[in-house]
Amino acid sequence: MEYYLDNSATTRVCPEAAQACVKAMEETYGNPSSLHRMGYRAEQLVRQASEQLGAALSCAPEDIIYTSGATEANNLALFGVMKAYARQGKTLITTAIEHPSISETAEELARRGFRVKRLPPLPDGTYSPRQFAEALDEDTVLVSCMLVNNETGLELPVEEIARTIKRLKPEVLIHTDGVQAFLRQPIKLRSSGIDLMSISGHKVRAPKGIGALYVHRGIRLLPRLYGGGQQKGIRSGTEPVPLIAALGAAAAAQKDSVRQERSRFSALKERLAAACREIAGVTMSPVGEGYAPHIATLSLRGIRSEVLLHFLEQYGIYVSSGSACSRGKQSPVLEALGVDRQTADETIRVSFGAETTEEAVDELAVRLEEALHTLAKVR
Repeated sequence: MEYYLDNSATTRVCPEAAQACVKAMEETYGNPSSLHRMGYRAEQLVRQASEQLGAALSCAPEDIIYTSGATEANNLALFGVMKAYARQGKTLITTAIEHPSISETAEELARRGFRVKRLPPLPDGTYSPRQFAEALDEDTVLVSCMLVNNETGLELPVEEIARTIKRLKPEVLIHTDGVQAFLRQPIKLRSSGIDLMSISGHKVRAPKGIGALYVHRGIRLLPRLYGGGQQKGIRSGTEPVPLIAALGAAAAAQKDSVRQERSRFSALKERLAAACREIAGVTMSPVGEGYAPHIATLSLRGIRSEVLLHFLEQYGIYVSSGSACSRGKQSPVLEALGVDRQTADETIRVSFGAETTEEAVDELAVRLEEALHTLAKVR
């Protein structure tokens, strides 16, 4: 038996997305820029996917730009905005706990002469709108703040941050990395104050290699790619119609069950927390308001995360030793949150998905207790 508990790294493709992808490859294989009937059919499939995403995000379908994934979407958002509005200002405000595709892009912008303000978390590890308001200056162009932290599950109050900033400086643009929030919590972009939002297909049961950037109409972006002028010239290159169709199908299949799944994840997380409270030597991240129910971090005293990961793997339990993008490196997120190096080195991430069961959570708890006894003897 296998228990996949690494859904924040990637997810299993859902049947609806797989079928949409194969059908597009086999039947609607024209180039959407071609003027003949096969091209028109492909173009219609892209439009349909945009409508499906628009319904899931509560935004206009025309405001969706397709990318190769969230990393490209984040790069396009930050570089595109900062360069397009460089005459208005050169300051980007972000947080110290962003995904590398934001933090490293910000570093590159700083090397190119832009000013980057990275806000540290408050003593309790959270963020407040006031922090962002106090960081604003006359030179600020963009604020980028993730909706859900991919390592800890911390939910940031992005809509409150957006409203606060818009009251003080309406011209400042708001971008959010919504990768861990999309189809995990209700999102209504039309009323959110968010101007740009990045999403990733493979985090929501679509294939790898597809993502999207929501760009509110009227916002200027300088492109990162030049070529055929597809997607309003913002992202040139022939659209990957099968992947786009799959992303749309995944969104359509899940959009009506977001609240129900969120409630189910909450119950699973509380079940895991209750089990962990009975095991001496296990510490688990907070449960409840302010933290995404599908992500939990655990640390086992005296056991390195990589060792624990492989111990669990032999029982068919798959977890992560942090962000999959970090590949075992020291987590800057945990460092920013004040977690000491030893505890950070002992931390694993568990993340639930559509196929996660109570049995998986119970089996994990059993093996965690076993790991403490077994690996303790090895030390």
